Amino acid sequence: MSSPEFHPGPRNSITDVPGIRVGNAHDARMLTGTTVIMPDDAVLAAADVRGGGPGTRDTEALAPTSSVQQAHAVVLSGGSGFGLDATGGVMDWLRRHDRGFPIGPVRVPIVPSAIIFDLLTGEGAEWDTPPWWELGKQAAGAVDTDFALGNAGAGMGATAGMIKGGLGTASFVWGDFVVGALSVANPVGAVTMPGSRNFWAWALEQNGEFGGLGAPEAMPETLSQIVKGEPAANTTISVLATNAALTWPQAARLGVMAHDGYARAIRPVHSTLDGDTVIVLATGEVPLSDDPLLDICKIGMLGADCIARAITRGVFEAAPIAGIPAWRDL
Repeated sequence: MSSPEFHPGPRNSITDVPGIRVGNAHDARMLTGTTVIMPDDAVLAAADVRGGGPGTRDTEALAPTSSVQQAHAVVLSGGSGFGLDATGGVMDWLRRHDRGFPIGPVRVPIVPSAIIFDLLTGEGAEWDTPPWWELGKQAAGAVDTDFALGNAGAGMGATAGMIKGGLGTASFVWGDFVVGALSVANPVGAVTMPGSRNFWAWALEQNGEFGGLGAPEAMPETLSQIVKGEPAANTTISVLATNAALTWPQAARLGVMAHDGYARAIRPVHSTLDGDTVIVLATGEVPLSDDPLLDICKIGMLGADCIARAITRGVFEAAPIAGIPAWRDL
């Protein structure tokens, strides 16, 4: 149930944050894809990495000692390290649209990126020309306020434990503040309770967004999960966006708090070779109140819940593919 104080936005999407749009592209043979999160203008950005095997690009440009601390877009992609090529395609698209950090007559777009491992889902180990640069350009050209979930974009080849993972999103509105999350759910851990269709994040569900199963009839005998599959072949990556006017330390704190959403939705999480990453975007439209510490606490709490809901929706919306069952098949 929603508190009267806050509720999902009209799309229940990261694009409920004004000025944020999302585009997807995928390769149907290789079962990989790319998702681009693009603000209308460069926005304050921060990154927080908790997994033991991250694959990222340009997140150091967002560090407190760096001069930029802004992003023109964010790329989430399949393809493992190869998928970071998608960033080049997005940068080229932005350059052609006269967007980027100006250095004399040249514009260099700042595009922090993170990747998942999905090379075992389709024909990911066999290609003549890597597709991710073109997928980045296609996704950048497709940005809109509405976009597909589940087997879409970077969620095309995602898996979640032993079932199909995918792309999910969620939002909350609290007064004038809007918080939205987008996640590619590809964890080595499970998002469902042992021996059950119930999601770990069931208590956070809004308006039946992941099936409306409610509370489990009984809690499982053990809350521990046994890792199955390939522990080196997973990662969950997310973007958390808000319209709040934040400083860099405040945005970085939201990134820290957002990882609590991973723990609310996945068991186990932040494993040795996961690359779990959250990138935070703050458009700066709504100033904080006279009690900014309380504002950050509430926005961070809602952001973490949005992350957990986005992860769970990504799995709920996914369809079976390449012999991998989906949640709906359980």
